[in-house]
Amino acid sequence: MHIRFIRMLLFAFVVLSMSAASFAQIGVAIRIGPPALPVYEQPLCPGDGYLWTPGYWAYDYDVNDYYWVPGTWVMAPEVGFLWTPAYWGWGGDGFVFYDGYWGPHVGFYGGINYGFGYFGEGFEGGRWDGGHFFYNRSVNNVNITNIHNVYDTHVMNNNVSHVSYNGGNGGISARPRPEDEAAARERHIPPVAAQTQHAQAARANPQQRASASMGKPGVAATPRPGDFNDRGAVPAKEAGAPYTPANRGGNQGRSENNAAGASTTVHPHDLPPLTKSTPNTGNPKLDQKYQQQQEKQIAKQQQERDKLQQKQDQEHVKLDKQKANDTQKQQVEQKHQQQTQQLQQKHQQQTQQLQQRMQPASREPSKR
Repeated sequence: MHIRFIRMLLFAFVVLSMSAASFAQIGVAIRIGPPALPVYEQPLCPGDGYLWTPGYWAYDYDVNDYYWVPGTWVMAPEVGFLWTPAYWGWGGDGFVFYDGYWGPHVGFYGGINYGFGYFGEGFEGGRWDGGHFFYNRSVNNVNITNIHNVYDTHVMNNNVSHVSYNGGNGGISARPRPEDEAAARERHIPPVAAQTQHAQAARANPQQRASASMGKPGVAATPRPGDFNDRGAVPAKEAGAPYTPANRGGNQGRSENNAAGASTTVHPHDLPPLTKSTPNTGNPKLDQKYQQQQEKQIAKQQQERDKLQQKQDQEHVKLDKQKANDTQKQQVEQKHQQQTQQLQQKHQQQTQQLQQRMQPASREPSKR
């Protein structure tokens, strides 16, 4: 029995080692960051309850080109939820895409100045009050004849940069604030179906590609998701900076295992926020039990992320004190990347195991 147990452990170790190696190889290195953010006007808000989601550059690996996903007004999935925009960041060997999400507070979005209330930190475009969203007219295009829950607070926007990515050569140097890190630990909802379909429509339109528009997309923003041909849709006034083709300079080939913005990560704070799924087994007690276990698991996983991040930050400080050369720094970053990926894989396995444990109970026939 003891020998069998040891064999099982050794087998598990080999499988994990192979999985970690495979995981580390998954990724597409996009060497050139996305084009500058185009200059455009915000369409008129279509109605009460719609929140502004800024436009952004996504990447199509099939054609090795960025394409513009227009900014649009979207109905909030829950009362009190706000949108944290997507952004690109340098991941050590290429640019990494971080998808946007809905949550109680706006989190970190790379320090990117998307305008219309998203000036690099937090959100100045409005607030929830008494179950209604109140719009700040100074940064939003709102018709006060149709929407009465408005206010007017002037916001100083000293950041006039059109840079669309964080880190790397020429990128924004912003780092998450404590309130951003707190927001990352809250419950999140991924982009709703309308947003996903909106992005897919942008990808399917060749005119939205950066190489076709030269960084000045024909549809920069829409009044609602998918309304590319609506008369309220607006084109870009101008490109934010001279256009540089994304496929100039050797972006590496596509991996079939990658999503539209996926790449390797280096540190725990590069990982996407931990999110909860909504249990719906039909058994309220079981759903509550699953939710509690899930919350406990996410809290522990976040603790482990923070602990590893702290350890890696200390090693960065040590390297600076030792005045380490580029080779030494690269070796440490490779070690950090492996540590982070192994931790992420461990957490993914834990999440899958929790879901599997609950499945047999959810399939039990009800007693009559």
